[in-house]
Amino acid sequence: MNQLRTRQMVGKTVLVTGATGGIGKATAVGLAKMGAHVAITGRDAGRLGEAAREIRAAGGGPVDTFLADMSSQAEVRRLAGEVLGKYPRLDVLVNNVGGYWDSRHLTADGLERTFAVNYLAPFLLTNLLLERLKASAPARVVTVSSNVQAVGRIDFDDLQGEQKYSGSRAYNQSKFANILFSYELARRLQGSGVTANTLHPGVVNTGFGAGDPGTIQRIFVPFVRPLMKTPAKGAATSIHVASAPELEQVTGRFFANGRVRRSSAQSYDIAVAIRFWQVSAGLVGLPAST
Repeated sequence: MNQLRTRQMVGKTVLVTGATGGIGKATAVGLAKMGAHVAITGRDAGRLGEAAREIRAAGGGPVDTFLADMSSQAEVRRLAGEVLGKYPRLDVLVNNVGGYWDSRHLTADGLERTFAVNYLAPFLLTNLLLERLKASAPARVVTVSSNVQAVGRIDFDDLQGEQKYSGSRAYNQSKFANILFSYELARRLQGSGVTANTLHPGVVNTGFGAGDPGTIQRIFVPFVRPLMKTPAKGAATSIHVASAPELEQVTGRFFANGRVRRSSAQSYDIAVAIRFWQVSAGLVGLPAST
């Protein structure tokens, strides 16, 4: 990578959620090395501070931290307020936060945790920061999804697994939801100078799902761990979509391995996306027309 390419984010402010480890931290490191002023979020103060020190050491520039439990809508709103109060401009938002829980947990808002953290948190945060992103255009919203979007479906009759819960089904639905959200956001932002794209980072060797692992995490993952991507390689597509000059006007796309890919057929259903946006807005207390 040439010197110009490595410093192409100088003067840009980037917020990466869920960046105390794994893909999020590696994304922040990569963008910091390009000269970006990086801000990260995390729910553990100790890990947040340690991650900031590592990112600062790797990138050499300023790194800001925001403590927030993204499962709580009140904390997402507080986070948005702090970000808006601190930064007169925001060039890139990377919605990286996510998790896997094999058993059903409820958040402080009474919502199923997988749905709340992986989908509703980025939906709410993005909408709360949208006017600042528009004012900073050209700007980008990058949302981390997964290839499991291909088997995910939106069950409007049981969005939060109250009738029948499966950790994998909840996770697959949340990642499909990220795709629908990103595409609908891109449609709503046409002409604004703000792009919205989503991506599959690959199968990455992190502590993902360790807090409440399913059968796959407990039995299968240890055998394939040597074949998984490192967090740095897993972050490569996030970094590319967040920074590549040639993508400044590319929007409403799904990326994998740094290239545009087709997502599942249902993800292009505009009627489903609009209905889901309206339901989501109701769940986070935003106007459906937002």
